Amino acid sequence: MLALDHSRQEPWGPLHGVTVACFLLQHPSRLPAPDRGRAWAIVRGFVDGGLAAVADLTDAVRRANSHRARGALPILDVPPSVSGPFEVTIVDVAQDGTFPAAGFAARVRAWAQATLDAHSLR
Repeated sequence: MLALDHSRQEPWGPLHGVTVACFLLQHPSRLPAPDRGRAWAIVRGFVDGGLAAVADLTDAVRRANSHRARGALPILDVPPSVSGPFEVTIVDVAQDGTFPAAGFAARVRAWAQATLDAHSLR
């Protein structure tokens, strides 16, 4: 999926920040505590307002992730980590393992919603 995301082609590229945030929130041991708030903000913003609502935030996170970054993003409040169960995971988004374009955005939206639902904050 990362290769597809980094291609910046539709539908994968624009959803890269959301897919990374969903994956990391569903696998919290891979996500440093200070970064959980940013991941949470991306997922929450995407579910509440769509891709346009998180475009600036995902761009800022991408810039901050660069070795050329000049300052950190603020740490945001985030609910405690959960390890599931999740009704939708990356396996569901992948379908046959190829992350097909048809329906990809809808599957990512379901993944983001399932991530929120597991935190019981929706």
